[in-house]
Amino acid sequence: MLRDISPQSIFMGLLAGFVGSASSFAVVLQGLTAVGATPEQAASGLMALSLSMGLCAIVLSLKTRLPISIAWSTPGAALLATSGAIDGGFAVAVGAFIICAILIIISGVWKPLGRAVAGIPAPLANAMLAGVLLGLCFAPVKAAAFDPLLGLPIVIAWLVVGRINRLLAVPAALLAFIGVMIFGIDFPPNALANLGNSIAPPVEFIMPDFTLAGLVGIALPLFIVTMASQNIPGTAVLRANDYDTPPGPLFTVTGIFSLLSAPFGGHAVNLAAITAALCAGKDAHPDPAKRYWAAVFGGVFYIAFGLLAGLVTAFISLAPSILIEAVAGLALIGAFAGSAVAAFRQEDAREAAAVTFIVTAAGLTFYGISGAFWGLLAGGLIYLLTHLRNRKPPTA
Repeated sequence: MLRDISPQSIFMGLLAGFVGSASSFAVVLQGLTAVGATPEQAASGLMALSLSMGLCAIVLSLKTRLPISIAWSTPGAALLATSGAIDGGFAVAVGAFIICAILIIISGVWKPLGRAVAGIPAPLANAMLAGVLLGLCFAPVKAAAFDPLLGLPIVIAWLVVGRINRLLAVPAALLAFIGVMIFGIDFPPNALANLGNSIAPPVEFIMPDFTLAGLVGIALPLFIVTMASQNIPGTAVLRANDYDTPPGPLFTVTGIFSLLSAPFGGHAVNLAAITAALCAGKDAHPDPAKRYWAAVFGGVFYIAFGLLAGLVTAFISLAPSILIEAVAGLALIGAFAGSAVAAFRQEDAREAAAVTFIVTAAGLTFYGISGAFWGLLAGGLIYLLTHLRNRKPPTA
């Protein structure tokens, strides 16, 4: 097994880990904070997710000898960022994370649930995701308006590097954010010196609280976007690279690791899609049977990143929140464009997708339940009525 390691797989694995972390950890922090997490709890959640991602990738890849990359649920974090604080605080959100993890486990072992999620009309699922992402994609514009000297360098770095290598666009924006922080922000006295106190891994257990609002407003939408936007595409990437493996056991294992990370603030981990393409492609190794080491080294990077989560969170907290929101928004523009195009491609579902998108993007909360659920419900009703009307036999 160790003979299969190559410099190629090490480099590609570390690149996948860096891209996976740098391109979306800002979204994760924004999402956890939005549903009520304190900075310490958000750091704990980021650490728990990173460790779960790394360990899950290492276990699955070594067990199956397939390049199975794992990621946190970026669309799920974006959903949390637009959901807002829920009655009962972060404890209710953690209870919802646990329910979501259990649903992912069940979808892997009980095929009817997996088929039910796959049976949600793709235009509606994509419209809900586009509605969730829209508000976050405004952040780069708001950051530039907030302070052009601070916001524009982040946007320009993303734009310039993205024309050269799209994969490195968001990491470049992150590096520009760090540069802006160092050279453009006046920190409080001894702020940087106090960062040394944040080097220790941040571990904080949150006692979960289970409520109906948490189930309907967070758990169910989080489960749907994680499955539809991450797990199912993740299996498609594996198949596209000629790795044909039953998806059910993979879903179950990611659900178990999600369950382990939830009490410490992690929302969900799942099969990766973008980084999976890096680890499963020819650049990882000429021999497809030896590419699994790229996913293993990607997991090693995630673990190392997780151990530094406290330091990362403490450093970011020194900057205006709109700047890290800008990085998160730039990371989600591609996902928004893809989901919006997919949502409105199918003509007979266009009206239902539009309703789903509008209701979700409005971000309204009724009875403590977030707009993503109401958007999917409203769009589903329009979709059902449209198809019933189209099937109605002609009158004489």
